[in-house]
Amino acid sequence: MHFDSNLNLISEKSISIIGYGNQGRAQALNLRDNGLNVIIGNIRDEYWERAERDGFKVYPIGDAVKLSEVTLMLIPDEVAPQVFKEEVEGNLRHGHVLCFASGYNVAFGYIKPPTYVDVVLVAPRMIGEGVRSLFLEGKGFPVLIGVHQDYSGRALDHALAIAKGIGSLNPGGVAIESSFWEEAVTDLFGEQVVGGGMLHLIRAAFEVMIEFGINPMVAILELYASGELIELAKAIYKYGLWDQLNLHSSTSQYGQQTRGPKIISEVVKATLRSVMEDIVSGKFAEEWMLEQRTAKKNFEKIWRENLSHEIVKVEKELYKLLRRLIQ
Repeated sequence: MHFDSNLNLISEKSISIIGYGNQGRAQALNLRDNGLNVIIGNIRDEYWERAERDGFKVYPIGDAVKLSEVTLMLIPDEVAPQVFKEEVEGNLRHGHVLCFASGYNVAFGYIKPPTYVDVVLVAPRMIGEGVRSLFLEGKGFPVLIGVHQDYSGRALDHALAIAKGIGSLNPGGVAIESSFWEEAVTDLFGEQVVGGGMLHLIRAAFEVMIEFGINPMVAILELYASGELIELAKAIYKYGLWDQLNLHSSTSQYGQQTRGPKIISEVVKATLRSVMEDIVSGKFAEEWMLEQRTAKKNFEKIWRENLSHEIVKVEKELYKLLRRLIQ
């Protein structure tokens, strides 16, 4: 674990941020506020215009890479391989520092950087909005760092300097050494099991509740719409997974600890292993790549099916009553 570094290693270098979306904007602003020389590489769209409004010099992606010595790739995983091949790779010079916030494309071989550059990982465990807001409060956040290729002999130092530059090593933050493979696998597994599992568990619970005569709006309020789920997540963040149970009634504590294992059974754990095996083997990455090549037809079909479920209809009615924004 690393709690500090210094910016000297990159303080005289020009840093290009490729992509001015949520992470790109937050990291660019933080780096600039820390006194570093930052330029933006982007296509000509609303993000280009936003970067200009924020006072940055903005260039086509290839030009930004050519004008810099450190490049942060902060564009979506699905477009990164093509952008890298067409705009980035040919503009990298010997000794360039190439930094990724996601291990996905390098880990699964969709991006293969040249041998003459440092290739490092600086992956905030924080959404872009949090990266910026915590920085403005003088606070840090956890970040995973790793080295895929150490051309200069100082690749880890470069990763730490970037981590410090974006604010992750401010008080309350920490850099934990990892790898492109580990970051990619854990990120995918967390998204698919915790995120996807939660979505479908809540929906299944909704279905069972209305089978037993529960008012659908009451069910949704209990399951997530009241905001209690948000408070639960905050409690886990603050106190830990098990210690947060002390904030619940004894009845709740008993029910959660005795019925939870019935839901997350050995059969479910076997399914989790299967999901992990698909990730580790590269099967999921191949499936997602094929989906993109077929214009995401199955992806769009899944979206339509999920949005047609009764829980969505009831949720809209409830949120209208609660005067919440409906997209």
